[in-house]
Amino acid sequence: MKKHFLLTLLLSISIWSGLAVQSAYAQFGGPPGGGPPGFGGQDGRKKAEFTGVSDDTPKGNGKISGQLVDSLSGKPVEFATVALMNIKTNKPIDGTTSDDKGNFSMTKLAPGEYRLQYSFIGYKNLLSQPFTIAKGTDLKVGAVRLPADIRLLGEVVVTGQAALIEEKVDRLVFNADKDIATKGGDASDVLKRVPMLSVDLDGNVSLRGSSNIRVLINNKPSTIVASSIADALKQIPADMIKTVEVITSPSAKYDAEGAAGIINIVTKKNTLHGLTLNVDAGAGLRASNLGLNGSYRQGKLGITLGGFGRAGYNRASSSLDQTTLVGTQLQKTSQQGTAFDNPIFGQYTMGFDYELSKDQALSANIRYGTRNFIQQQTQLTSASIADSILSMTNRDVNRKDLSNSIDMNLDYVRTFKPQQEWSISTQYSRTGLVNNFSADLLNMSNILTGRQQNINNNRNQEMTIQTDYQTPIRKNQLLEFGGKAIMRTVDSDYRYLISRGEGTLANDPTNPSGALSYNQNIGAGYISYTYVTPSKYTFKVGTRYEFTGISAKTENSTLAIPNYSNLVPSLNVSKSLNSTTTLKAAYNRRIQRPGLQQLNPNPNAANPQMISVGNPTLKPELTDNVELSLSTTIKKTYLNASLFGRLTDNAITQIRIPSDTLAGGIITTFQNIGVQRTYGANVFFNATLTSKWSVNGGLDGYYVYMQGATPGVDGRSVTISNSGVSIGGRLMSQLQLNKGWSAQVFSFWRGPNPQLQGTMGSFYMYSLGLRKDIAEKRGSIGLAAENFLGNGVTMRTNLNSPLLSQVSTTHLYNANVKVTFTYRIGKMTFEERRKSKSVNNDDVKSEGGEGGGQQAAPAAAPAGGGRPR
Repeated sequence: MKKHFLLTLLLSISIWSGLAVQSAYAQFGGPPGGGPPGFGGQDGRKKAEFTGVSDDTPKGNGKISGQLVDSLSGKPVEFATVALMNIKTNKPIDGTTSDDKGNFSMTKLAPGEYRLQYSFIGYKNLLSQPFTIAKGTDLKVGAVRLPADIRLLGEVVVTGQAALIEEKVDRLVFNADKDIATKGGDASDVLKRVPMLSVDLDGNVSLRGSSNIRVLINNKPSTIVASSIADALKQIPADMIKTVEVITSPSAKYDAEGAAGIINIVTKKNTLHGLTLNVDAGAGLRASNLGLNGSYRQGKLGITLGGFGRAGYNRASSSLDQTTLVGTQLQKTSQQGTAFDNPIFGQYTMGFDYELSKDQALSANIRYGTRNFIQQQTQLTSASIADSILSMTNRDVNRKDLSNSIDMNLDYVRTFKPQQEWSISTQYSRTGLVNNFSADLLNMSNILTGRQQNINNNRNQEMTIQTDYQTPIRKNQLLEFGGKAIMRTVDSDYRYLISRGEGTLANDPTNPSGALSYNQNIGAGYISYTYVTPSKYTFKVGTRYEFTGISAKTENSTLAIPNYSNLVPSLNVSKSLNSTTTLKAAYNRRIQRPGLQQLNPNPNAANPQMISVGNPTLKPELTDNVELSLSTTIKKTYLNASLFGRLTDNAITQIRIPSDTLAGGIITTFQNIGVQRTYGANVFFNATLTSKWSVNGGLDGYYVYMQGATPGVDGRSVTISNSGVSIGGRLMSQLQLNKGWSAQVFSFWRGPNPQLQGTMGSFYMYSLGLRKDIAEKRGSIGLAAENFLGNGVTMRTNLNSPLLSQVSTTHLYNANVKVTFTYRIGKMTFEERRKSKSVNNDDVKSEGGEGGGQQAAPAAAPAGGGRPR
């Protein structure tokens, strides 16, 4: 607000400083606490008195009226300054401001010769032709079209610096577009920098130690995320991400899925007017990328087109030492492996929005994504009992993880008055996956002894329709309610082929083919109520009911998976202790339904020592969450500290068990373990050391206790438990240098992570980036280096159970240096953002207006008292 106030002063200083002050107050509804007549509250917005004129200004009975509109869109320009200039002295003698429909009028004008001068932030000053006012003149100037000031727009962009990390009433916001080192990367590179999140070397994301989260893209779910979060993140270019929102305590309006919380990735959306083309390119030792994004916006219609491609290369090595109980004897297995990854990712988007009328808007989007992950592996495995060699095998494996996805949505929103609106949204999402491998089996002399092939085709489809309504009650209360229907389908077909030597591949009798058809239908309704007290308390209470119907069958049988229903309550309370300190407390219950890979019954034996297979009989897990947080600002440093606790029943967890058919083989599957208790804390800060130097970082840690069942020595299930502490931290510093240069350094470390059957190893990462703005900030050239010291990152994992013990080590050679280039072609002018709504299978409304519109606080909400959602 202060920034816009100063810009208004600068824009209007050529008229009168008093006139500029009046224009700014008229725009923002008056100064805090009211003010003199003509400035305070709503009255100031309806009519502003001209203060740049002395009391002895000549009076008469002349009148002038008209309307100010944008020269391109034709939309009214609200609260702009209109000055009546004396032609002889070139000084203003009277004036006013336009109302919320752009209309203006001046009365009691004395006879004379005048001009009108129009001015407002974001527009060029405009002078009318001279005209004469005679006694009784009623002059109607009609619609006056104000041209946008493109030069001034550039100044607004330069000075409008948002903090890297912001805390909103119900979420934490990471402004990714300020992070220069992630250019040329993907979404997983961005999420590594977000407080409370951890991203491992495979791209798997966890929130406060839990991987049971919901990830949205522009407030919408996607089947690519449902199939694999790690794969989905690799398809989203880092350069297109505006913010990442972390919501740890969703209200009843959010879908109940996501036990630990919700992550919403908001991509950059054009809010300007005109035609542009953005080019983003990068080349590095591990990956290269090219992106083209164009937009056109004219009048009521906006169209966007975009394409992005990324090709990568990486190398990894691994070792495994394992002891397995086979009968009454211990079998020792060791394996040395290498892998070469060649992934190619791409996505293409098209969208449009159209303003049907002043209070109605329609929008649609279509997105197509493709993923081609090709990996070549070599595996040298030996097995022995009592120091006697049982076997030595050599396998050359080619893995192909291919996918294509499409997301389409059509949305309509009707606004009746501020905060009162109704919307209906629809979405169709479909992902097809191919998860195949072929292996050549070699002896120690590298002679082919046989071949093996696994073919696995999957389909994940989702259709959603939802409607939402919200309305204010009095001035400090908000009521929201709505309903939703989701229809999901998961299909998987798989089979194994095998041959001896160079023979023809045929069905493998030891690994029969199979299929899964899984249908899930969800019906939901919610009601939420927000109340803001005069003492700066904000209460948001609500409940959500969800019914889930499931039908599932394999190739040979129907699975008995019962339907279930859940009542999901939530309570959020915030208190503004003073202008800089806020205390928040929250409770909610969440549901985590199993994902595609957790359900897929295909036994993927690309590495027979580490076979993975899903469990189609998985049940959802239920989690109760509590959270207490305190945020404050001390001079130029923002601090946030929080305590949290999670109690989970039927937690979905990976379980490792010995293979029944392959001695020494380990099967990784999923089960609903008994209980999981997690207690933790996190602290982070954001400090502005100087106007050009900022530092931010934090520490987080949690204690977890897990209890579940696993096969025992006698074949019966035995109860096992494990507990431990995990600690992590990050540090980032950004420096703005002279002549358009900027620099950034980032580091992250995550300690060992307790699992039910052992401990996942620690890992770290760091990066350094430099960037130079070019062509008056239309483009930039950057250089970034990641993990450039040493020889990559090593992660060691230990697994233990009554039947096995295993130590696996993965070494990732991920040192990287990359050059990035961006450039913007085209001419844009400022335009007011249109209201929009969209399907959101966690019903997330983006803070800040991206992808769903920002909700304003009730009129009676005190400053700093929080914004109801």
